[in-house]
Amino acid sequence: MAKKRKKNIVVNDTVQVISGFYKNKIGRVREIYTNPDKVLVEGINYKFKHIKPNAKNEVGQIKQIEAPIHRSNVKLFIEK
Repeated sequence: MAKKRKKNIVVNDTVQVISGFYKNKIGRVREIYTNPDKVLVEGINYKFKHIKPNAKNEVGQIKQIEAPIHRSNVKLFIEK
């Protein structure tokens, strides 16, 4: 019997989140980080960054950015 091999995830693959707050959401991989084994998925795992006002920016702001998630929390999504 042949062993089932794990398929690697590459950029522009469609993946499905299998655990966490964004479970069952589908998105496209934008970037892969090899050292911490994380992937950046489009439209998944938004975080907020608070920016203080300074000499250049006289108004503070809150930016919404996408954060990477661990690659074990996603699987390759295959449409049938």
